[in-house]
Amino acid sequence: MIKLRVKLALFNLLSKLVFTLLFLLLLPFLIERISLLQVDNELIQEREQVISLISKVGIEPFITSDTGNDFGSYNILKEEFISLERIDLKEDENYIDVSQRLIEGEKITYRVLNYSFKVDGNTYLLEVGKSLSSILHTQRNIKNVMMLFLFLIILLTFLTDLQYTRLLLRPLDIITNKLKGISNPSIFDKTPVRTTTSDFHHLDDALIELMRHIDQLFQNEKEITVNISHELLTPVSVLRSKLENILLRRDIGPEISTKIEESLKTLHRLQSLVNSLLLIARIESQQYLRDESFSVNEVLHEIITEIDPIAEDAGIIIKEEFEKDFHIEKANRSLLFSMFYNIVNNAVKNTPSQGEVTVKTTYYENYYVVTVKDTGKGMTESQMGNLFSRFKTKAGSNTEGVGIGLAIAKSIADFHGIEITVNSIIMKSTSFSFRFPENS
Repeated sequence: MIKLRVKLALFNLLSKLVFTLLFLLLLPFLIERISLLQVDNELIQEREQVISLISKVGIEPFITSDTGNDFGSYNILKEEFISLERIDLKEDENYIDVSQRLIEGEKITYRVLNYSFKVDGNTYLLEVGKSLSSILHTQRNIKNVMMLFLFLIILLTFLTDLQYTRLLLRPLDIITNKLKGISNPSIFDKTPVRTTTSDFHHLDDALIELMRHIDQLFQNEKEITVNISHELLTPVSVLRSKLENILLRRDIGPEISTKIEESLKTLHRLQSLVNSLLLIARIESQQYLRDESFSVNEVLHEIITEIDPIAEDAGIIIKEEFEKDFHIEKANRSLLFSMFYNIVNNAVKNTPSQGEVTVKTTYYENYYVVTVKDTGKGMTESQMGNLFSRFKTKAGSNTEGVGIGLAIAKSIADFHGIEITVNSIIMKSTSFSFRFPENS
């Protein structure tokens, strides 16, 4: 993904490149016209200088009996020449053309100004020429300078646009950074962002108001959950106690006894559900302390030791691959124990006989990572989308579950700032990875 400021800078750069390309297509023609125009102006200026000199000193110093009827002069590099010749012309001449001259046995192509004038009744033809090779050399120099200047302008404007866009979008970066890692609207930074852009100001105000509204809804939901859970626990406990007392009586028949036992199982599931809801509500409302430090590998080993007998009965092998240990600070041991217990236990339940569950710990990119991988049936994308939703058990899970174990694990992970990622391959494997904060 490309950042907005880079996209804007790239758009500005591309637009400049398009105009630059059009300019480059026209550049040879423009340089040629400008160069020829400049050369023609220089030829005209030299013509005027020669005419001015003749008007002052006369034609005799140039056309003498020794020189005959013409006069010629060219520089040492043969780049320029001046020719003055007495000639009979019916019409006056005043034009510029391209022609060749033979100078010291060498044919050279010149751009020549032809101009006729009269002195003492005689007609003279003045020719002032400049070699095309020197003109082309000048054109190349102009082109190189313009290309370099154009490149520098494009580079400078791109860097300027990038810097300006970065400053312009800085409030947006602040807003997006405020949204990153927000697992609870109550911890959202509601400090208004300082900006002179009205759009960003309205966006920040809308987000602050939205977070306040969501936070209030969350608080209401937690309060309702806690109240309902507390109200349910009392009658459930009373009902359970009465059914257990009835079950102890000797005058009830086997059929009634079976129904009471089924009712007790239902009450047990209901009580577990209520306790789970209370646990989530208390975690989300930050009611648990994070004041313990302990080895994560020890917690994982304890969990594996506890679940291993169940796995052996099901024909499942649990492997420990502890590459690195990690001593976590400021955490709640019982909550992390419950989180990993839920994941490992769920992996065992969803792995067929002769399968494997691997618990691995390692460091990856300076982060401590715990991975729990099974060889079960895997999950589809739709199942993974609802993985941490409450009361939605994934296909193939234990039918006695209420679909809240993974929701509890996610709440505990968020409470500790642990990032969970899940990868699954249908009919092959599922892996849960827990990446602990760098400074935890």
